[in-house]
Amino acid sequence: MILRMNASRFFAAAVVVLTLAPRARADWLLVCNKGAHTLGIIDPEAGKQIATVAEDGITGHEVVASADGTRAFVPIYGSGGVGSPGTDGRLLRVIDIASRKIVGTVDFGHGVRPHCAMLGPKNHHLYVTTELDNCVTEIDPEALTILGKIPTGQKESHMLCISSDGRRGYTANVGPGTVSVLDMEARQLVTTISISKETQRISISPDDRWVFTADQTASRLVVIDTSKNEVAGSIAVTATAYGTAPTPDGHWLIAALPPAKKVAIIDIGGRKEAQTIDVPASPQEVVVRPDGSAAYVSCSESRQIAVIDTKTWTVSKIIDADRGADGLAWAK
Repeated sequence: MILRMNASRFFAAAVVVLTLAPRARADWLLVCNKGAHTLGIIDPEAGKQIATVAEDGITGHEVVASADGTRAFVPIYGSGGVGSPGTDGRLLRVIDIASRKIVGTVDFGHGVRPHCAMLGPKNHHLYVTTELDNCVTEIDPEALTILGKIPTGQKESHMLCISSDGRRGYTANVGPGTVSVLDMEARQLVTTISISKETQRISISPDDRWVFTADQTASRLVVIDTSKNEVAGSIAVTATAYGTAPTPDGHWLIAALPPAKKVAIIDIGGRKEAQTIDVPASPQEVVVRPDGSAAYVSCSESRQIAVIDTKTWTVSKIIDADRGADGLAWAK
């Protein structure tokens, strides 16, 4: 017996099959909505926050995804700002992105104000700045156990970046206005570099040659030469800068300028601001898509994420997030 199906019926059946077929795991943009005490999960293709997960704590400022992109690690900082009164967080929440549930917790044992979380590029260990202990804490992301501590020798070690080989770490120490250089393998402090009376946020170039941190007393970024562990100069920008991130090709550095409601596009080689782009109020953090095609900028006062096309240097999309949108991470 020969079975026949006309074209319209075949097309309808194909649509049903495609509709029912499981979607391949997507890439997600993660955002800490610190005013709402939630982790937001954003579909970057649809340009929409599709879910939020209550962190069950006050408050997560930063987030990083696991190496396989299935979990998010959110340190619960507390209710105050860096160097300001408030509760002292002692927990880190582990969130399963697919089920949108908390699936684990790391307890630091006492209030440490855990803040910036990063993954080691080679060992994939989790590193978290623990401000009140003046250190970076190293964690096994599978067993969720503390492996050791790396002293920064400074108070308010707020943000962290790590070299591509995983051997060096750099913390921005806000109140002291310094950067600590860390030997991540030996868990030792290498040296401390003076920046200004106050500094914030930190990033490293893809080739590991330069570290950038934002002077909070002037409209400039300070550039550190990692081969010498000393200040190599500065880059003038339109307004006081905050979060920064380089493009994968190492040509551009994207810097949030909160007072100006702008983002600066900086030519790293020429050490100059090439242009600025208007974004919603209070830009905070920048994360660049792994393929370099877009940059995402959290804008806390507007509760939005600005998406910047890195080919045209224009805002291509605005994504609604939630109160206090701040820390960002890419989950791939």
